[in-house]
Amino acid sequence: MTITLITLALTIIFFIWGRIRSDIVALSALVVLIVSGILTPTEALAGFSSSVVVMMAGLFVVGGAILQTGLARAAGNRMMGMAKGNETKAFLLVMLTTSFIGAFVSNTGTVALMMPIIVSMAAQGGFSSSRLLMPLAFAGSLGGMLTLIGTPPNLVVSEELERNGLQGLSFFSFLPVGLTVIAIGIAFLLPMSKTLIKKQKSRKGKNKGKSLDDLVEEYQLNDNLYRYRVPAGSPIVGKKVSELDLKNRFGATILEIRSEKKNALGIMRDISQSIVSGDTVVENGDILYFIGKREDMKWMAESYSLRREKGASLDFYDIGLAEIVVLPNSKLAKTRIRDSRLKEKNKVNVLGIRRGDEYIFDNLGDMKLNGGDVLLVQAQWDDLLSLNSDDNNWVVLGHPRNTITKATLDYKGSTAAAIMLLMIVLMVTGWAAPVTAVLIATLLTVLTGCFRKVEDTYKTINWESIILIAAMMPLSTALEKTGVSAMVSSSLVETLGGFGPYALLAGIYFTTSLMTMFISNTATAVLMAPIAMVAAQQLGVSPYSFLIAVTLGASMCFASPFSTPPNALVMKAGHYTFIDYIKVGLPLQVIIGIVMTFVLPLIWPF
Repeated sequence: MTITLITLALTIIFFIWGRIRSDIVALSALVVLIVSGILTPTEALAGFSSSVVVMMAGLFVVGGAILQTGLARAAGNRMMGMAKGNETKAFLLVMLTTSFIGAFVSNTGTVALMMPIIVSMAAQGGFSSSRLLMPLAFAGSLGGMLTLIGTPPNLVVSEELERNGLQGLSFFSFLPVGLTVIAIGIAFLLPMSKTLIKKQKSRKGKNKGKSLDDLVEEYQLNDNLYRYRVPAGSPIVGKKVSELDLKNRFGATILEIRSEKKNALGIMRDISQSIVSGDTVVENGDILYFIGKREDMKWMAESYSLRREKGASLDFYDIGLAEIVVLPNSKLAKTRIRDSRLKEKNKVNVLGIRRGDEYIFDNLGDMKLNGGDVLLVQAQWDDLLSLNSDDNNWVVLGHPRNTITKATLDYKGSTAAAIMLLMIVLMVTGWAAPVTAVLIATLLTVLTGCFRKVEDTYKTINWESIILIAAMMPLSTALEKTGVSAMVSSSLVETLGGFGPYALLAGIYFTTSLMTMFISNTATAVLMAPIAMVAAQQLGVSPYSFLIAVTLGASMCFASPFSTPPNALVMKAGHYTFIDYIKVGLPLQVIIGIVMTFVLPLIWPF
């Protein structure tokens, strides 16, 4: 018991100190428990096979698909439209929407689905997402108190009632409790969440670099952009681009060839983009993107029987943009672009030159480059990334790798939405276990192309959070094996039972709440529910309020980032520390406990 308590105390101290990564601290505690013989290797590693941990990893992937496909941006636009740019309205909208969803879907699933939407919405609204992400996590737990299926502890206490021959709780028995704690949460978090904003403001200067949309606007690429489809009867079908001599004949710069296909139902689109080289062969149905003058484009279209299509705008699925600065001692200096072999060796198109305050677009092939010139280049994403390997001739501005992550696959948004809806339906109806529903959704996001590469799915997972939760879960086993949990529980009844039902009710809530900071809420509910039942029977009062206090204490745990998966999910995205959870979450936990000590007997009299 002593080693377990010391390990627990040191783990909490290091979490609060914050100088060592939380996952390293958790793994260190796990190793101590194994070496000391308190846990067997099988018990210690049980957290890594937990369905909750597997579900968290899958939900990171689903959330990444929602962000990658632009669905988060679209939902964020809709929510921002409803909030009308008002930060307070946005906060209320986040709290209410998340609470409602959390009533039917696991709080972990709710937060994972909402998190990319909230980040996108905050970016569009111009305010800090750190103010919204912690309330988002808390709202998921608050909403879980609205229905019987909202959170596992609700099911645990209902089962305990039935096991003792009493009537179980109905689907909406928790509704008055849920509405009350949501109201408390909103009233408290609305002012307190402002204390979290400084966490992101201090980082704003670190995220330098232009977005893809910024580059398109700065270089006015859409102003003279034309989109043409190649019909079957066009004379250029089957010909190489080099044979057409488009630049000399029509002054046209061909940016890309795009292929768009739909399935039989017309629901999903498959879009591929490719950079054009001299050996590229034009095929029937190809969509060509040109930059040129209106009169020349009209003449070219008539000459080749091309069909102009509306909605010409640059999109970034397989190709992207970047800026590179020519170094003074570069081999490109004093070299014409057509002689630079950038297209042949580096597979990039030069779309424009920024020389001081001047932007140059005409006759680029004949332009001689100077040291300090900024070139706007277009290429496949992998080719853009490879530009970083040559630091003798140029410097790449911004962070193309980050830009790839932000570039969305907008045409897959409807697919991601359908997958998310399927996952929710499977969870709500019980047709599949929650972890099964998440795994199905995770696999579908990969198979339907919601990510550019399979490797990208692994990059969406926050491994620090996964390791943290998996390593902390076995601590509950150590507490139970060494008798710490039983000692705390029996002392509670002996100490508070003589002070009446209200004192014992408060004691059950706060003891459950304290234990949930270190072990899972479901395990805490399983442990505390029988104790609450016995305590009520000893006092000769109805056990309903006491058992609801157990599920409240187990679910309303906000003072630690590892007490619930939603808290861990938002920790890195919101740049939170352990102290932030104590500062904001602990007072909320206490307030809910005090208020509900007097509210619960009104709903379920002693």
